[in-house]
Amino acid sequence: MSRKGNCYDNAFIESFWSSLKYEVVYHQRFATFEQARAAIFNYIETFYNRTRLHSSLAYRSPITFESQLNQHN
Repeated sequence: MSRKGNCYDNAFIESFWSSLKYEVVYHQRFATFEQARAAIFNYIETFYNRTRLHSSLAYRSPITFESQLNQHN
């Protein structure tokens, strides 16, 4: 852990929240909490963690990155 007030600790999660809000929350109106919960779960589990290109992974999806990593081991 870094020292108190070091903004780099929060950079990753702040980037995630920004992506989630921009790509899901701001573009839909949810009638119920369950609809919002399902949409957010779907975004995280099927798109963000599997398909979305991540700059920290050299603009590859996590699935592609992991498969290339496993090929080299």
